[in-house]
Amino acid sequence: MAVGRRRVLAASAAALAATGWRPAGAVAPGSAHAVGSAPPGLPDGVEVYQRAYRNWSGEIRADALWTCAPRGPEEVRALADWAVEHGWRLRMQGFRHTWAPLTVADGAPAPGRVLLLDTRRHLTGLRLVGPDAVRVGAGNSMEELLDFLGRRGLGVTACPAPGALTVGGALAVGGHGTAVPAAGEVRAPGHGYGSLSNQVVSLTAVVWDRRARGGRGGHVLREFHRSEAGTAALLAHLGRAAVVDVVLRVGADETLRCVSRLDIPATRLFAPDAGSGRTFAGLLDADGRVEAIWFAFTSHPWVKVWSRSPRRPLGSRRVDEPYNYPFSDRVPDPVARLAAELVAGRPELAPLFGRLQFLIAKVALTGDVSDVLLSGGLLRELLTGELLEHLLAGGLRSDLWGPSRFLLHYVRPSTLRVTTNGYAVLVRRADVQWALSRFHQHYERLLTHYRERGAYPVNGAVEVRASGLDVPAWCEVPGARAPSLSPLTPDRRHPEWDTALWLNVLSLPGTPTLPAFYRDLERALLGTFDGTRAGLRVEWSKSWAHTEDAAWADPDVLGRVVPASLPAWSEAVDALDHHDPHGVFGTPLLDELLR
Repeated sequence: MAVGRRRVLAASAAALAATGWRPAGAVAPGSAHAVGSAPPGLPDGVEVYQRAYRNWSGEIRADALWTCAPRGPEEVRALADWAVEHGWRLRMQGFRHTWAPLTVADGAPAPGRVLLLDTRRHLTGLRLVGPDAVRVGAGNSMEELLDFLGRRGLGVTACPAPGALTVGGALAVGGHGTAVPAAGEVRAPGHGYGSLSNQVVSLTAVVWDRRARGGRGGHVLREFHRSEAGTAALLAHLGRAAVVDVVLRVGADETLRCVSRLDIPATRLFAPDAGSGRTFAGLLDADGRVEAIWFAFTSHPWVKVWSRSPRRPLGSRRVDEPYNYPFSDRVPDPVARLAAELVAGRPELAPLFGRLQFLIAKVALTGDVSDVLLSGGLLRELLTGELLEHLLAGGLRSDLWGPSRFLLHYVRPSTLRVTTNGYAVLVRRADVQWALSRFHQHYERLLTHYRERGAYPVNGAVEVRASGLDVPAWCEVPGARAPSLSPLTPDRRHPEWDTALWLNVLSLPGTPTLPAFYRDLERALLGTFDGTRAGLRVEWSKSWAHTEDAAWADPDVLGRVVPASLPAWSEAVDALDHHDPHGVFGTPLLDELLR
């Protein structure tokens, strides 16, 4: 399997292009570069421009879409009225960190009647409204929110790993982190173990009111409190609504310790029995906050374990900023080169690619270069002495300690851009290890099956997390309702399910046979987690409903499986239709899904 060094080096530029993108510059109406005419009759003061849309992985692309930056909630309301009158649709957007076409469909035509609303420029209010509550605009980033809270001694238990997500975007899909109560752990006031949506106390949304404008009907800005029936569908609305700000319950900040381990074999971590602390369930019992990153075709996952730690443990490295894994934040040149080979038609390099990523992580985390010195061939050629010195120069990262925000955010936009599927398995806490072992069996069986056919659909990593469900009482609002469409909403049909196991399989976009692999894995998971001992839900922002060649395309998953997985589905669809009867905030996927 030799690969010429010259060919590898020549491919590096293509790989770097695949690891990120820069949005095209804005094009003003009337410019020679503008496509089509500007939207007619816009409210006074609204300035529009055209810009290309690219999602996180670059797989959803739309050129020259009309965009504006509303100067406040009132302008969003006015634009919604305008959209009804002129037959347009509005799409709220932030950092575009999504894999699913919940904002824009791939290839959306430039002259299409879709106006993107950039929330990042003006919908960014941020202030405390009590000792344990914060009002935050939908366009604030999660990093901005946690920094604001942390400077005031406040924080959250868990949140998504990327800081470059808008609060509105995270809430729309039930954004989550990884946290369950450790054995004997008592929940701290203001904190919860579910999604960010479950921390909402109230929210302000643009909704239709038939009584507005003298009975002619129109959009209004309305504040919804957590105990109201109409609020539940807005807490994780998938982009089918316009939420402009929210009040979140928060608690006293905690200092955390994060220990990285590479000493547990996957066969032990994901074993069927949970009788050892070296299993995923055993680590959950000990500390409650665990993530496993298992690079393809390697034997030992990178396991991160967070624990509450008021005092800095001896030997822990104190950190005072987020993103403390620079080897992961910025793609090392050898990884970029090999990625280029993979996407250029060499999928059989996947085992080498996985091994390379593992060794880079091991050196940077632990300083152990023994495996590198024993490597040969192209792998040893790629792991140069200069790279090793660079990885070691920043100091070891296997044992970190500091304020929660510095350890909860650890994924930058500069990381390797991969595609991923996404599922939540709802299960009893006592059955977490059983569920994970069944996933592991399916994954290994399918990977072997494809490899025997000469196919390598997976070249990224398996990522595993666990979280609690969206228990309404945790937001500390009397009469609070669970978010209807959150993957973590409790299932009243199965009150024994108290934990969600998050499962993602990552690979470079465009990898041959990947869609078919995702389809086969999804069907295996649906067959195993069929609602008897555990249930399967989709992770909205990732890929799901797979056919042999596409995601979000299986009619049975879209029309039956997904609605059946959420007990309040029909009520949520009715509520969203009531709030937006003209479908102003719809998309082709949402039209099909929420019918």
